[in-house]
Formats: sequence, structure tokens, C-alpha cells
Amino acid sequence: MKRRKKTGMITANKLIDKFEAQYSFVDSQDSTFFLLTNKDAMRNKLVKVDLSKPTEFVDVIPETFDVLQWAKPVNNDLFLVSYLKDVKTSLQLYNQMGKLVKDFNIPIGEVVSLSTKKNWTEFYFKFASFLSPGTTYHYDFINDKMEVWHQTEVKGIELDTMETEQIFYNSDDGTRIPMFVVRKKDMKKDGKNPSLFYGYGGFGISLTPVFSVALLLWVHHYNAVLAIPNLRGGDEYGEDWHQGGTMERKQNVFDDFKSAARELTKLGYSNPKQTAILGGSNGGLLVAACTNQNPELFGAAVAQVGVLDMLRFHKFTVGYAWTSEYGCSDNAKDFEYLFKYSPLHTVKTGKEFPSLLLTTADHDDRAVPLHSFKYIAEVQHKLGNEPYQGNPLLIRVEEDAGHGQGKPVSKVLEETADVFGFIANQVEAKWLN
Repeated sequence: MKRRKKTGMITANKLIDKFEAQYSFVDSQDSTFFLLTNKDAMRNKLVKVDLSKPTEFVDVIPETFDVLQWAKPVNNDLFLVSYLKDVKTSLQLYNQMGKLVKDFNIPIGEVVSLSTKKNWTEFYFKFASFLSPGTTYHYDFINDKMEVWHQTEVKGIELDTMETEQIFYNSDDGTRIPMFVVRKKDMKKDGKNPSLFYGYGGFGISLTPVFSVALLLWVHHYNAVLAIPNLRGGDEYGEDWHQGGTMERKQNVFDDFKSAARELTKLGYSNPKQTAILGGSNGGLLVAACTNQNPELFGAAVAQVGVLDMLRFHKFTVGYAWTSEYGCSDNAKDFEYLFKYSPLHTVKTGKEFPSLLLTTADHDDRAVPLHSFKYIAEVQHKLGNEPYQGNPLLIRVEEDAGHGQGKPVSKVLEETADVFGFIANQVEAKWLN
């Protein structure tokens, strides 16, 4: 900005005035600004621009196959950069010319917070993973040393008896999909282990490694497998990965999920009868669609607060905001592909459904409960009296509750106990102390 000598008025140098991309300020050096942007870079990049040449943006750290999540100035003239690399955090140091200075070797997990300033010669970051609720690390630039500053401990779960691995498999169209698997270290790959698949696949939400007591209790006390495939529709590989699971491409998400179940069966982790699938909201749609399309792949399915009527979801509460993700049945072209996978409209007879549990709440103002009510009614009507349908078809309705946020701890505990009790019973998982 320039101040006029005579009047004292300030004039602005225009840098960005079009809503065509995202820009985030990172740092400045004299008249040079450093910005994080997705302009012509779906996985983001770091650029610089000199105020004397406001139209000339120069790449500092170009776009790569990995998603550049953030960049922070440290140690005066360096950038600490976080990448999402195959759904795991990768921490790196770059100088202001874009040259890699250091690559920090951290295990499978995610950096969830950072504390530093540009003039500091140190930084702190908190790391979390499926097997760690939070470890805070301290790095000292002067001594080039990283050490554990604080470790959060969890009692009652032997974390050192479990491990996380990442495997890759091909979906129906050949796309390479990553999947995290958490299991006991001494688990035998004999195809006789109960397994639980958790999925979402939508709205650009990445399923990164996070700590969950409920999910770890499943692994620890049932000697079971937890699988989290990173389906298209998320942001694990940037906006193109997200778009690959939207609109008329939504079937890709379901194919990714079903292929994950087939892969673990093939590798000897589990078997269809002992495979359970779980998902909520958009993940509830995922579970119901996969159950309709290939019921023989699963022993149990739990769809929580799901979006299940894909022809009318936009007519209720905030549903219209989701048309950019799903499309809208008011449009003839969108109607054609929505009708093909809408769970409410694609329940088929002839095959036994896995044990099914829907959960909803009477005050859910997002995925309104009519989705679950109509779907369970359709399933029970078509399959409930069939002689081959021996598995239960159930719904759980929570009173005085909504979509999930703000739910009292007592209700969360009750629902979690019901869900995991149902899953364990249906896939014949035995509790082990």
C-alpha cells in the first residue's frame, strides 16, 4: 500500500479481486508476499508475488501428486510444509526459493496442531493416529533435534499389541484406492476374523488417521479387524479425487467400498459372513447402497442418519445444499443416475439381506428421519416375509436428539453400545478381556 504525501490518503495495490480460486496469506519478505493457492493447482501450491509486479505470480513450491495442506514460516527464512501423502501427514522444510531442506520422518498419522512463529528457532506439533490420542513433539533448529515433549496415555487398552498398516487395491474401474487396516499384531490371516469397514466418501472430507476409543475397543476386545478405505468423494488426493465421487460418478464410491471388502477377504483378513459395514449421513447412503447392490458381501450393515431417498432429499431442510454433490432429480439427466442407486428405490428381492440396523433421531434436521423410516419400511415390506430372509431388519430411533452434534454423552454411549453390540452379535465376534 502507498501513502500519498500531500493528503495522507492510502491507495491499494490490487492483487486478487476475482473469486476464481482460493488464496491464503503465508508470509511476506519486504515487498514479496507468499500465498497458498489452488489456482491452476487442484492439490495446492505455494506462490510468491512482488507488489511492484502485482500480476506476476511465481511458483515457489509447485503442485505435486500430494495435497499441500498448509505452509508456515519458521526460523526466519524457512517454510514448514504439511503434505497429505497417501492420506498420511508428511512434514517438510523448504527455503524461500522452494528448495527442500529437510524431510521429517514421522509414522502413519496426522499433524493436528502446530505452535511456532516466524522468528522462533523451534516448533511444536501434535501428532495423532489410530493408535495414539496425541503426542506432542518439539523440534530445535539449533541442535537439529526432535524429541517427544508430551505423550497422552490411555488406560485399559494395550496399544502396543495393535498395529496399523496401509494397503492399496484396485476398484472396479482400475483406480488405485488406499485403505488403512488396524489389527492385533498376532492376528492370523486365516479368513476367520470379524471385520468392520467404516466409510464416508463424499463432500471432500478425508478420512485421515484419528484416534477413536470405540473403534479400538472393537479391535482390542474382539480381536477383530478395522478397515477404513479412502474412497473417492473425499479430499485425500485433492479436488479431482473429490469430483470422482460426485454427481453421475457417485457409483465409483460404492464400487470402491465393495472392492475393499472383497480385497480383505481375498487377503485372508476376514470373510463375507463376518464382515460388517458402518457409515453415517453420506456414509449411511454408502452403506445402504452397497447393501442393496451386493448384500452377499456383508454379514451386517449399520446405516446411521443416512440420506436414503435420493429423489426427494433436496425438498427437506438443508437438503438442497447437497445438490452440488449429488445432483437434483428435478433435472431429467440427474434423475436418471440418482434413480439407479437411490437406496429407497432399489431394494431388490431374491437375495437375503445382511443383518441391518438403521439409526436415526426424531429431531434430525439435516438427514431428516423420513429417510430412515421410508427405507426400513421398504426393506421390511419386500424382504421381511421372505422365507430366505433370516437376518434381522431393524431401526433404532433416538428421541430428543438430532444429526449427532451436541448429543449428550449419555446418549452417545448408549448408541455406541447398541451399535457395536449389534455388530458383534451378528458377525459372531466374541468379547475377550
